[in-house]
Amino acid sequence: MTPILIVEDKSSLRAMLRQTMEAAGYAVDDVGDGRTAIERLATSRYLAVLSDLKLPRADGHEVLRAALEADSTIPVIVMTAYGTVEDAVAAMKAGAFDFLAKPVDTDHMLLLLQRALERRQLMLENIVLREEFAERLGFPRILGEHPAIIEVGRQIQRVAPTDVTVLLLGESGTGKELFARAIHQLSPRRGRPFVALSCAAIPETLIENELFGHEKGAYTGASSSRMGRLEMADGGTLFLDEVGELPPAVQAKLLRVLQERAFERIGGNKTIEVDIRILAATNRDLRRGVAEKSFREDLYFRLSVVPIVIPPLRERATDIPVLAGHFLQRCCREAGRRPMTLSSGAMALLEGHDWPGNIRELENCLERAVIVADGDVIEREHLDLPSRRRDREVEVLKRLIGEARGPDEAASRAAQLAERIWIEEALRSCRGDRRSAAEALGLSPEELSARLGRLGVMDR
Repeated sequence: MTPILIVEDKSSLRAMLRQTMEAAGYAVDDVGDGRTAIERLATSRYLAVLSDLKLPRADGHEVLRAALEADSTIPVIVMTAYGTVEDAVAAMKAGAFDFLAKPVDTDHMLLLLQRALERRQLMLENIVLREEFAERLGFPRILGEHPAIIEVGRQIQRVAPTDVTVLLLGESGTGKELFARAIHQLSPRRGRPFVALSCAAIPETLIENELFGHEKGAYTGASSSRMGRLEMADGGTLFLDEVGELPPAVQAKLLRVLQERAFERIGGNKTIEVDIRILAATNRDLRRGVAEKSFREDLYFRLSVVPIVIPPLRERATDIPVLAGHFLQRCCREAGRRPMTLSSGAMALLEGHDWPGNIRELENCLERAVIVADGDVIEREHLDLPSRRRDREVEVLKRLIGEARGPDEAASRAAQLAERIWIEEALRSCRGDRRSAAEALGLSPEELSARLGRLGVMDR
């Protein structure tokens, strides 16, 4: 386990800090002077550093510089005696995460350490994402050559250097989060956290806690304080995906954050100020939500200062060869395979598909093809697309009819297969959402469930 480095010249305090951290489950290394700490930082890896500012042989400011030179993501918490807070503030301006006043409150120290490590994890993830961003997106080249997507790229480059709130609009799978990351990476906040929250993936009862955090004792089971995504994103960017799914009470609290950049945790009365940029995305028509009173009009206007519409893949089919080639080569690298190519038949099949799942569906299709193909060429039969599925379904139909005992049984089997295909296609186009599929089919959710059970269809 990677340890935390304690730098404190008073042996009794150093021992107490070490014992507290070890009891909390951390590995610990400790030293009694600044010069030894600097030597350790040059040769060893640490999760975090807790250092006094007044040290023999080299002071805490020198330890701070050495720590950040060794690892720019390492959080350094400085300790200072009462009356020397100015030194701690100077250390924070130089890159320290925060400071602890002596005498040390161990509960506060552990909470501060938890926050520091959470921030470090976010910074590490952002480093990976920046590398992934450069490799996977190749912004702006890999966006494509269609005029609509070129305009999206131009809009992103125009808004990125500002702090304006952006609302990304587009169908599922069009790459809204990737574009949000592009805005962050091209902005002055790129060295700070990018924190994403899918408002549709978290139960309504938990979304407020996830966004705002809570104080100890805020509710049954809240045995300790916890920061929310807003605090985690402080200094950086908060991306709210599927923002149209936020419940009304949370919409009201989010509106205040947009207006004041301030909020309180659940169960708390201390106002917390944050320096964040908020980006949002949705595949819903929020104006319709406003008309239906399910989405606040004032919040809509706050979020949609700059709306950017990302076109679906079917509206820019000329970009499919570029995107397919990019995803194919990346999938080959990840699978440890030699570079592969697409046959003319396979490419024609890709270009002829309407891609209801957009870029995500294209990427998943090619990822599967790389796995199932034997040689270095992707053929039509390696692509799991509707036309290929229909070919297989025709073969199944021929077999079922051939095995039938008379015309009535043949007709019954054909009808069952047709019904099965009808339901599977609806589920596929609705991305497995039974309620949406039932509405598209003109059935009630209960009727659809009954048919699924009778036909043995697995929705996906």
